[in-house]
Amino acid sequence: MKKIVLAVMALMTFGFANAQEGKFKVGVHAGLPMGDSNDFYSVNLGADVAYLVKVADKFTVGATTGFSSYLGKDHSYSVGPYSYSVKAKDASFIPVAATGQYSLTDKFFVGADLGYAISVGDGDGGFLYQPKIGYQNNKIEVYAGYKAISNDGTLASLNLGFNYKF
Repeated sequence: MKKIVLAVMALMTFGFANAQEGKFKVGVHAGLPMGDSNDFYSVNLGADVAYLVKVADKFTVGATTGFSSYLGKDHSYSVGPYSYSVKAKDASFIPVAATGQYSLTDKFFVGADLGYAISVGDGDGGFLYQPKIGYQNNKIEVYAGYKAISNDGTLASLNLGFNYKF
């Protein structure tokens, strides 16, 4: 994790040194948990902030962070004549990641976030990856992505997001 944090800090330092070329993005996302995550969580909600610098004609790289929470579901089950209800705890994370984005056209892009999701509260963080595809113009982005946080298992969701560019 120490290497990831240092890499993100280096990217941000590089970005601030070239501030006239960089762009801040601030946004929100919502997603539906997938796979085993769907058994325990109902939705993924969060906020994101990123800073990207142009390194080639259609390619930008930078750093991203924010807050992401998977909201726990209620589980009901019966054992003989007894019924039980248990609510799964929410799982919240602060992602620290490198991000990259390639513009396929002026309007469409593909991208990915790679880094570490730091757990807020009980539980462990894990390796974070999020490939995404989306629509963009000079001020906004709308994207779809698959976010996964892997440690001993994988916490995953299919997300829709919106970013405003500064």
